Amino acid sequence: MRYVTKSPEQTLKLGYRLGKKIKSGNVVALIGELGAGKTVFTKGIAKALGVKGYEYVNSPSFVIVKVYRAKKTSLYHFDFYRLKSSSDLATVGYEDYFYSDGVSVVEWADRAMDVLPDKHISVKFKHLGNNKREIAVEKSKCKNKKLQYKIF
Repeated sequence: MRYVTKSPEQTLKLGYRLGKKIKSGNVVALIGELGAGKTVFTKGIAKALGVKGYEYVNSPSFVIVKVYRAKKTSLYHFDFYRLKSSSDLATVGYEDYFYSDGVSVVEWADRAMDVLPDKHISVKFKHLGNNKREIAVEKSKCKNKKLQYKIF
């Protein structure tokens, strides 16, 4: 399903809507250019999961993964921007996060698609000018059979 957001607030709201539908164990792959709204969308997911201080969620560019505790689960926020190859993840133990009972959100997922589980949610971001973004949400054999493409 494709959506157009016209402000950071709308992008956050769309992330929130998805966050309300995802389940523990889901992996969300965010793909899009710099400044496309991936981190704002992640804040929306964090808010939906009940992360206190969700507004302070930021890209873990220099540490690859940040862990946020939520009410019912944990949010594992990855950023693959600085990866040269997926082999750079060998020491991170990403599988422990991806195959846990938390929710994993991966910014710049296209830099290491080969490490993502076959079952994940893909979210693609595209600038349309100013604050407008096109955001496409797709399931890739997603574990969560109840996830609807339409989240609004």
